[in-house]
Amino acid sequence: MILPKQHLEAANIFENIHPSQFQPCGIDITLKEVYRFMSAGKIDFDNKERKISDVEPIPYNSDDVHLEAGAYKVIFNEYVKIPKNVAGLCLPRSSLLRCGVTLECAVWDPGYEGRSEALLVVRNEHGVVLKRNAKIGQMVFFRLAEDASTVYEGRYKGENK
Repeated sequence: MILPKQHLEAANIFENIHPSQFQPCGIDITLKEVYRFMSAGKIDFDNKERKISDVEPIPYNSDDVHLEAGAYKVIFNEYVKIPKNVAGLCLPRSSLLRCGVTLECAVWDPGYEGRSEALLVVRNEHGVVLKRNAKIGQMVFFRLAEDASTVYEGRYKGENK
C-alpha cells in the first residue's frame, strides 16, 4: 500500500518538512547541493573493492546553478528516517522531466536514515537552471506486509548529516 498524505504527516519520517511539500501520496524532495563527477567509480560483488567516484561541488551563482547536459550527484535537503515497516522510492517531478532532466534514485530500505544522494541526469542539450531548494523529486512510501526482520545498517546510514 502506498502511504497517503495523512499517514506521512503522522509518521515523522522527515525532519522540518514545509506543508507545501506534502502531496496526496508522497513528499516533495528538494535540492541542497550539486556535484560534478571527477573520477571513475568501481563496483564489485562484496564491496571489498568498491570505490565511489570522487566529486567536486558546483557552487550556486546567487541562488541558481546552471547545469550543462551530463550527469551530476545531488544531495537533498531532507533528512529521512525510514521505519521498519516502510520502504521508499523517489521519482522525478514531472516539471523536471518536462525540462529534459531526470532523477535516478535507489530504494530507501527500512531502517535507513540520512540526507540521501541521487543521480541527476540533464538530457536537454541546452542544459537546465535549478534554484537552490528546488523541488526536484517526489518520494513515495510503501507499507510492508510486515515489519522487516532486519533493517538497513550499511555504509550510508546517517550520511550527509
